[in-house]
Amino acid sequence: MHKIGILLTVSIFFSFSAAAQKDSSAAPPRIKQFWLVVLKTGPRDKEITDTAARNKLFAGHFANMNRLHKEGILKVAGPFGKNDFTWRGLFILDCKTREEAEAHVKTDPTIREGIFITDIVPWYSEETGSFAPQSVQK
Repeated sequence: MHKIGILLTVSIFFSFSAAAQKDSSAAPPRIKQFWLVVLKTGPRDKEITDTAARNKLFAGHFANMNRLHKEGILKVAGPFGKNDFTWRGLFILDCKTREEAEAHVKTDPTIREGIFITDIVPWYSEETGSFAPQSVQK
């Protein structure tokens, strides 16, 4: 009976060991630096009250996001829900330097006009894992 217990323990140990080795043989993820841009309420948000002017600025904001997305620079964009900060939205940009990220951000008319201000920080993710298109299941 004692031998069966030892055999069972050794068998379980080697099963777990083999499973762990199989998982560790997978290629490590390729981590890449992106730029996280947090859009916050700017100093001119309350000053620019004309509806037509705001609509024009926000039309430019969305057109700019579409352009950056088509160019492969803008990977993620979207608004935040109601929060206790001044956070309004975010971008994740695929570019090499902070200066390049700042240059892209400055092409947004809502940022140029002070409706939004930004914080820009490096952000890391798998090179394609977070942004790879999902395959369509039939």
